[in-house]
Amino acid sequence: MANAQYEMLAWHERQSGYQESRENDYRTPYQRDRARIIHSAAFRRLQSKTQILAIRQNDYSRTRLTHSLEVAQIGNGIVHQLKHSSPQEANFQTWLADDALIETICLSHDIGHPPFGHGGEVALNYMMQSNGGFEGNAQSLRILGKRGSYSPTYGMDVTRRTLLGVLKYPVLHANVVGKYPEKPASFRQFKASNWSPPKCVYQEEQDLLDWILEPFSEADRTLLQTVQRKHPDGHAKATHASFDTSIMDLADDIAYGVHDLEDAIVLGMVTKDTWLEHLEPKLAALASPYLAENLNSIRTQLFSRQSHLRKEAIGSLVSWFITSCKVIENTRFEHPLLRFQVGLPEGQRQALNLLKQFEMQHIIQRPEVQMLVYKGQQMLLEMFEAYTADPNRLLPREIATEWRKNQEQGENGLRIICDYMASMTDDYASRMYNKLFVPSLGSVFEPM
Repeated sequence: MANAQYEMLAWHERQSGYQESRENDYRTPYQRDRARIIHSAAFRRLQSKTQILAIRQNDYSRTRLTHSLEVAQIGNGIVHQLKHSSPQEANFQTWLADDALIETICLSHDIGHPPFGHGGEVALNYMMQSNGGFEGNAQSLRILGKRGSYSPTYGMDVTRRTLLGVLKYPVLHANVVGKYPEKPASFRQFKASNWSPPKCVYQEEQDLLDWILEPFSEADRTLLQTVQRKHPDGHAKATHASFDTSIMDLADDIAYGVHDLEDAIVLGMVTKDTWLEHLEPKLAALASPYLAENLNSIRTQLFSRQSHLRKEAIGSLVSWFITSCKVIENTRFEHPLLRFQVGLPEGQRQALNLLKQFEMQHIIQRPEVQMLVYKGQQMLLEMFEAYTADPNRLLPREIATEWRKNQEQGENGLRIICDYMASMTDDYASRMYNKLFVPSLGSVFEPM
């Protein structure tokens, strides 16, 4: 136990080397991390960034902020389930995240996502294709480790373990990027499916990645950064992540698969008939005792006009997934933070995948949703082109100054423009687009 506690000290370290020592402050390093995330501008902006359904189309659907809060709650639930349902002497118990740590990781997992959801992510990747790409998870790590407001050099300057937990894809862009098609002659011919980003860490953050992984052995680092490529020209993908990341990732999937479904039902985008035709037979075929006993009542409650019944069904599904979680050991790794993973039994995993596939087909891929995604993408593409054509003229002064500094230092000035655009909320991006391209809108008195 003493040895494990000593090993944990490395995970409390911050890039700056600075450890706060305020009088009568008894918070743990992870409690301080959580406070930094919650009080950051990047986190607040999530309240005005699209989750699945576009903001301002209604006042009910979830935003990136409410989604992140739900992921944190589910992640906390998974940790407590594992802690209390497993023997105290189990090898993973010592390394199981506490409340503050898992909540910090979950709250910050989407902090780098751009306006207009994954559509915005694809648009920025298209514009950055020849300059290191853009990817939401990579941007989250960049904010936490370099671009946040707590340090001019180290971003949020959060602990090494928090960064490890957010590090969903511990591989560099150059090691996973595939071959893109030739760019079309016009933005209007932009085909989103051709420009999905690889899941990665930016090349600019190699020093940050090396620092995060420093406590691991060379063998563990090599195995952790193993990639697989399904198609010769497609992107490769990392195959491993940390113990904490597996909890966050599962919590994210549950929130997406269950909670985001609620929005679509309430808004009438998913009907009982659609559920009965396209999803329920597949769920029933899983031969799950829980589903066999509860599927009828879940359907009845989900499509009830009474919100408390709908909440009961949502809560029942979430609880089923949380209480089914188990720890899996991969003995190829030496370090406990890599050797242990959290997953679901096969039946529950298949059920969650079916929910996610159902949402993709019947919500996200609906033409009326994709039209809004396309509109957001076109706005970002045109704005990026304008900003890069004349940064000194069009960028806010603070951003333009940083762009010039990067250029003078021989660094990638386009990354600064990309950082600025990725930080925009949906509303701010729309407002800036109007200022740039709509003659009758926009005023010199509006703040940049």
